[in-house]
Amino acid sequence: DDGSSDGTAGVAEALGRELFPGGELRAVVLARNRGKGGAVREGALRSRGAWVLVADADGATRFSDHARLERAAMDKSAGVACGSRAHMVGTDAVAKRSALRNLLMRCFHVVVTVVGGVAGVEDTQCGFKLLSKRASAAIFGALHIERWAFDVELLYIAKRLGFPIAEVAVTWHEVAGSKIDIAADSIQMARDIACVRLAYLAGVWTLPDEF
Repeated sequence: DDGSSDGTAGVAEALGRELFPGGELRAVVLARNRGKGGAVREGALRSRGAWVLVADADGATRFSDHARLERAAMDKSAGVACGSRAHMVGTDAVAKRSALRNLLMRCFHVVVTVVGGVAGVEDTQCGFKLLSKRASAAIFGALHIERWAFDVELLYIAKRLGFPIAEVAVTWHEVAGSKIDIAADSIQMARDIACVRLAYLAGVWTLPDEF
C-alpha cells in the first residue's frame, strides 16, 4: 500500500485474515507515497516464497498466466520471466488506441533499447513479472528508480548481473482508470531511463559483486 488514504490496506488485511489464516498474506503499508517502483521494491524484498510475482492490481493480465511465466523461467533457467503484450501490436487492442499513444509507445521502445541499454525485450512495461527469490533479492536490493521507469532499471540490473530473461506472451486487456499522464509521464520516464544509464556508467550507482 503506497501511502494511500482509500482504505486499501484495511481491505487487504481483512481478506488476509479471512482467506489466509496462517498469515501467508500480509499487507505492507508505506508511510508516504513513494511511487510504483518504490512500493513494488518493498513488497518484493519482504516476500518469503521461492518465486516473486509482480502483478498489477487492476487485473489487466490474467493471473492464471503466472503458470506460463513459471514454466518459461524453469525451462530457460531464467532469473526473470516477463509477461509480454508484444504479440498484440497488430491487434484491435492496440490499433484502437490514440495515434499519440501508439507513437509514444514506439518512441519509448527506442529509448529503452538505445538509451536504457535493455535490448532484446519487446515489452518492458507489462506489469506482470516473475522472479526467482535469488534474482529478486539481488535486483530489488540494487534498484533506485521509484516511479514508472523502474521496470527498465530492473531489467538493466538483471542483464548486468547475468540473470537470464524470458519473455512470455500473456492474456491482457486494457482497464480504464490508469493514473498515467501519457505525455508528462513519458517525458519523466525518458529522463529516468537516461539517469539510470548515466548513473551506472559513471559509477554513481553500483551493483553487488556477490548475491
